Amino acid sequence: MIKVRTSGQQRVTLSARARTRLRERLTFPVLAIAIVVIAVAAPVVGTRWLSPSLVNGPILIGGVVLRRRQVLALIALALLALVYDSTQLGWSDLSTGELPLLLVTAVAMASFARRRENLGLPGLQGEGMLLELRERLARQGSLPSLPKGWRAEFALETANHHGFSGDFLVSCARDGGRRLELALVDVSGKGFDAGTRSLMLSGALGGLLGAVPAEHFLPAANDYLLRQDWGDGFATAVHIAVDLESGDYLVESAGHPPAAHYMSGTGRWALAQASGMALGMFAQANWSSQRGRLRRGDALLMYTDGVVEIPGRDLGHGIDRLLGGANALVLHGFQGAAERLINAVGTDTKDDRAVVMLWRQ
Repeated sequence: MIKVRTSGQQRVTLSARARTRLRERLTFPVLAIAIVVIAVAAPVVGTRWLSPSLVNGPILIGGVVLRRRQVLALIALALLALVYDSTQLGWSDLSTGELPLLLVTAVAMASFARRRENLGLPGLQGEGMLLELRERLARQGSLPSLPKGWRAEFALETANHHGFSGDFLVSCARDGGRRLELALVDVSGKGFDAGTRSLMLSGALGGLLGAVPAEHFLPAANDYLLRQDWGDGFATAVHIAVDLESGDYLVESAGHPPAAHYMSGTGRWALAQASGMALGMFAQANWSSQRGRLRRGDALLMYTDGVVEIPGRDLGHGIDRLLGGANALVLHGFQGAAERLINAVGTDTKDDRAVVMLWRQ
């Protein structure tokens, strides 16, 4: 699944924490009612059609999603249900293994719930925390509203369709919306391995973006990564700052595939010559930058290596293939181009892929 963000797009949704609390509140009464229904129905329809041991099902579900106190309440209710069935059916009609099975299930689920509470993640809080982390990371990629005549899109496809990505975008509007800064970042690792580092780094870089002069962004980001002492962890990034009144821009790269500038006057794409070391590798690192101007009809294209890497081929071949696909989109306009480029030239579903397109109408 490809996630797409456009400039000015806003979504109002119930937070992950609120959703998990609601599910937790609804799950316990539903499971309790299920145990009561099984207990009452078993003597009526007979054990041949409805076994009293089915009360183990709600306990198993409760052990996974509920707090320990609620799980213990379900266990107590299930024991009462088994006692009730024994008075209605007689112990002779109940399987001799039903009580031991219930006890084993109860002990296992109570222990499981207790371990989660010891971790500080009772009930659905662990799931809620992961969902909220993922949503926060996605919100970091929201693009600000741009003035008339400017548009931007961001499209992301995670490796193997995981919920977390090592690629992310941070952006901000400065000087009353007259200046835009974007940073497309690729953290080492994929999926869940890169998820926590992406969240930490996106928050830090999102705070740096706009808080320091554009020329100091990469040095400040590099210092932050070095302080984390991630060992083999590093990140590549491409950073741009655009004056939305004149169209003048600054682009710089830290070990990242080069940004591309489409010049409507010539109908060609030109690769930026900005270069430098990846972030988090050396304290004394330098990054070169390039300046240019986006005129009407021009566009800037940024992407991560998952879009252009082809096993056994030079990176330049993948970039040429990407720009060839971008050329085919020019006649139809850049609306939806970020998603279409990922669909058209994305090469490796085992790697995260991200594309940012900024254009002047």
